[in-house]
Amino acid sequence: MTERLKRLFDECGQSPWLDNLKRDLVLSGELERLRDSGVRGLTSNPTIFQKAIQGSDSYDSQFRELRRSGSSIEECYWQLVLTDILGALDVFEPVHTASDGLDGYVSVEVDPHLSGDAEATLASARQIWNEVGRSNLMVKIPGTEASLPAVREAIARGINVNVTLIFGLDRYRSVMEAYVAGLEDRQAKGESITGIASVASFFVSRVDTEIDARLAAIGSAEASALQGRSAVAQAQIAYDDFRRTFSSDRWQRLSAAGASVQRPLWASTSTKNPDYPDTLYVDQLIGPDTVNTLPDATLEAFADHGTPMRSVDTDVDEARRVWTSLGDVGIDVGDVAVKLEREGLASFVASHDDLLDALRRKADSWST
Repeated sequence: MTERLKRLFDECGQSPWLDNLKRDLVLSGELERLRDSGVRGLTSNPTIFQKAIQGSDSYDSQFRELRRSGSSIEECYWQLVLTDILGALDVFEPVHTASDGLDGYVSVEVDPHLSGDAEATLASARQIWNEVGRSNLMVKIPGTEASLPAVREAIARGINVNVTLIFGLDRYRSVMEAYVAGLEDRQAKGESITGIASVASFFVSRVDTEIDARLAAIGSAEASALQGRSAVAQAQIAYDDFRRTFSSDRWQRLSAAGASVQRPLWASTSTKNPDYPDTLYVDQLIGPDTVNTLPDATLEAFADHGTPMRSVDTDVDEARRVWTSLGDVGIDVGDVAVKLEREGLASFVASHDDLLDALRRKADSWST
């Protein structure tokens, strides 16, 4: 790989993370190679683990031993996942140490079935956090309205949180509020707020996919002119909101006590439309205090021909104009966010359930 990934951080203040994890990546040393090329962290989700575990026999030996010991299928699932997570945590621990806790994080998600239950979500987050016991872990909690109290309480308890599945500006503002309020809650209890890390995972490409389809259905010249511009515009506005929130007097009081900003993380950054540049959602969203989590193909594309140059705040006024124009042509951006959140949750639930079913079938085949 070229030096582009390192330049993202060194020159632009953006941390490139890998959006993938599988056992062979750790065992082969490939994850270390990626780290040394400039990758500074890693995210995972139920779909990633479904593909990893179902697509490889590298998990079979551990799975057999777990079943022989009497572990349930659900318990086996979590042990397989956490083994991979621990391996990745080891790989990125040097980054975590060298960056003084800025990077080197590995994210694992709570059971996606729990997204409508804040109490159960918090319990799951605490269990994962306590079982792993590593300072460079981030527990992923869906940024649903129902889960926001769990985000706030997890932060108040000193758990690093990756708030995921954010598709709209209103929800993003609520996520930032949950983080800030959680730090204030912790401070009010007389506990340190130093060393607590969080990112807010704002999903990008799916916004263009959904809105482009709606624009095509409208079919006017004004609608056509907005094709492929929605996702970047919304993310750029979100970054402007981030800068306002984390420069306020309220935040400065927390910062003076050692708090770190909750960085926006650009997720779902692979380009779904082949007519768009394959590095579109990286090149256009580069800026300080941000993370971009990249699937393998997008990571390779950016390393080959991406443009490491600050871009996320070059023309916020134009981004706002585009966003306003969507409403003018009849796009309900609130409805888009609700639909994408619902679909995102459903996808993760389906992946989780499909993997458990596959593990059951495999266990049954061994017993016959």
